[in-house]
Amino acid sequence: MNSSPFKKLRIFNFLNEGKKLLLDGGMSNQLESQGFDLNNDLWSAHLLLSHSRAIVDAHLYYLNAGAQCLITASYQATVSGLIQSGLNEQQAGDLIISSVLLAQQAIDEFMLNNPNTERAFVAASIGPYGASLADGSEYHGNYGVNDEVLRTHHQAQIKFLAQTNADLFACETIPSLQEARILKELLEKQMKPAWLSFSCKNGQQLNDGTPIEECVKEFNHSVNPIALGVNCTNPKYIVELIKRIKSTCPEKFIVVYPNSGEDYDPISKTWHGTASPSECGHASISWLNAGANIIGGCCRMGPQHISSIKQAMNRE
Repeated sequence: MNSSPFKKLRIFNFLNEGKKLLLDGGMSNQLESQGFDLNNDLWSAHLLLSHSRAIVDAHLYYLNAGAQCLITASYQATVSGLIQSGLNEQQAGDLIISSVLLAQQAIDEFMLNNPNTERAFVAASIGPYGASLADGSEYHGNYGVNDEVLRTHHQAQIKFLAQTNADLFACETIPSLQEARILKELLEKQMKPAWLSFSCKNGQQLNDGTPIEECVKEFNHSVNPIALGVNCTNPKYIVELIKRIKSTCPEKFIVVYPNSGEDYDPISKTWHGTASPSECGHASISWLNAGANIIGGCCRMGPQHISSIKQAMNRE
């Protein structure tokens, strides 16, 4: 990785020095715990419009729990989705950019009270095409659209997030080989580094059924993304997936942030099942031992889960 064009960037040096990066957890579940109803097509992105302070507060919960990197609330803040909500393209772009500014604001506020802490990173979230449909289709990845539809969709969001000072892009919950290939093409043209994380239905396959090895080998000779991995996937599959990714694409950093292992109902937009923070903390050590460089939580993983992971990392 030493020949990377990103080697002057703080995020790259942090990882290249062998440090482990702790991400935050799920944005939506934290906002719900703060009393907000997210049962709408924009999900947590709705609060970018109506209550941006809540997003700052959610970020602060994770920073206080020990997170070293915040993922922005732009997962479902897509240009097409925001235009459907009544905004024009520039207003949609400004709102997407604001997601990065809110994360940076939270870090600024945290640093005032914790001046000796290393400043957290910001990862600009780029969700899958399915997130813009708000129908749960990212959980199967069979969109039934051609490459140009996906390319146009992702180009629109990347165009605005590329203008920000976010440390990197977080292309997350990618459920299909088709979408991964489109993002590979777009990321190769960017000056900002990225990670790309897949959503998997088991320890071998993406949600669309493609073997994980077939997907990650596409990136063996790509400079960007700098990290590959898995998110919004049951924790019980993570170690096997890390091993498969690492054996197929050994030059990349590995990022994993699973969900809590609960099942999501896209109709009611609710989760069912349980997973304790202590179990999460214990499991996170196995992820690190398997070769992960960047770890955290996704849906239904809250500040207590991140705090538990932090404590486990400190014991190692």
